[in-house]
Amino acid sequence: MDRWINKVAIVTGASSGIGEAIVKDLVKKNLKVVGLARRLDKMEKLKNDLKNEKGAFFPIQCDVSQEEDILKAFSWIEKQLDGVDILINNAGKCTMDLTIESSTKNYRQILDVNLIGPAICTREAVRIMRARNSSGHIIYINSVLGQNVEFFKTTACNLYAPSKFAQRAMAQIIELELQHVKSNIKITNICPGLVKTEMPAKECFEYHNYVLAEDISDGVIYALSTPPHVQVKELTITPGPTRIQSIQL
Repeated sequence: MDRWINKVAIVTGASSGIGEAIVKDLVKKNLKVVGLARRLDKMEKLKNDLKNEKGAFFPIQCDVSQEEDILKAFSWIEKQLDGVDILINNAGKCTMDLTIESSTKNYRQILDVNLIGPAICTREAVRIMRARNSSGHIIYINSVLGQNVEFFKTTACNLYAPSKFAQRAMAQIIELELQHVKSNIKITNICPGLVKTEMPAKECFEYHNYVLAEDISDGVIYALSTPPHVQVKELTITPGPTRIQSIQL
């Protein structure tokens, strides 16, 4: 991770869960980390918790389903931090209702957060990285539901799986496009199994083994730690056979 010291990383969905865990690890490894999330109060608390660490945390209130929010955030990053070297597309959205009974509003929210938002963030990050001739790294926090559809007792999480299938394909397309324009930017797709965060319904943890947000952050650090000639294209992280002790959210 030494080559990333003092570099700039953007983490979406940084106010809790996997995003929060990634922010903590990157700041501790002496990076300048910009967190994008709607809940600014939670990120401000996180900033205070990290004030004595090697790196720095810059929280920006941003709804990744709103293009204007994203563009404003990237503009600030360009002006104040001179660009970006790492982008972690982590923000996610799912609903527990059945697709056959859901509202169109829910459809659009899932696709905006899980697909359109990451596409806009990727476009803006790549623009900046290419202008700086940076060998950057873009990571998508996907899901095993982007590999195989599953049913969790009463729901398949609406359009969450289709959006993650599409995000996985998008990551592959971005990688091919970067090769086409002869860019050294890396692309990694990380597919967690069930993770103990706020997003899944609590009932899920009663019937399924799960991993922790810190386990997914470990995967991010692993991908970032590889030398320039190595690219981790996809990493799947799922619970092992031993169930961990239940924790409160």
